[in-house]
Amino acid sequence: MDAILDILEELKPGVEYRGRTDLVDSRELDSLTIIALVAELEDVFDIAVPAAEIVPENLNSPEAIWALVCRLREQGL
Repeated sequence: MDAILDILEELKPGVEYRGRTDLVDSRELDSLTIIALVAELEDVFDIAVPAAEIVPENLNSPEAIWALVCRLREQGL
């Protein structure tokens, strides 16, 4: 989970990510940041994020992002 927070902070510094549940909905993460986030997640966690998984409910909070990573790792993607 700390790795997720580190990635988010690297991509967009100065935002308080802990406890947030509206990162996409509030446009804290815009489309370009989301693309960079997905690329970082794929590199760091050695996963492939299918386009169908790039939806607000999977990216609105650090916890949701971590759940996505865990689910994809379990599926071997």
